Amino acid sequence: MYGFDIPNMTCGHCAGTVKKAIEGADPATSSIIDLGTKKASVETTVSPEAIAAAIIEAGYATTYKSV
Repeated sequence: MYGFDIPNMTCGHCAGTVKKAIEGADPATSSIIDLGTKKASVETTVSPEAIAAAIIEAGYATTYKSV
């Protein structure tokens, strides 16, 4: 599982866009988007770099770490 900080995620639409981007990178993923903490927890079989790239491509800055 990886935790992604997404500091410029500010609304429900943003959270939905991030979730859609993550699912686009890995349709079999399990993700929890927390708008309050501006974080996403993602359980995935693809590399965290691929998930981060999808989030960035959707227009959001991100960093990640293993959790």
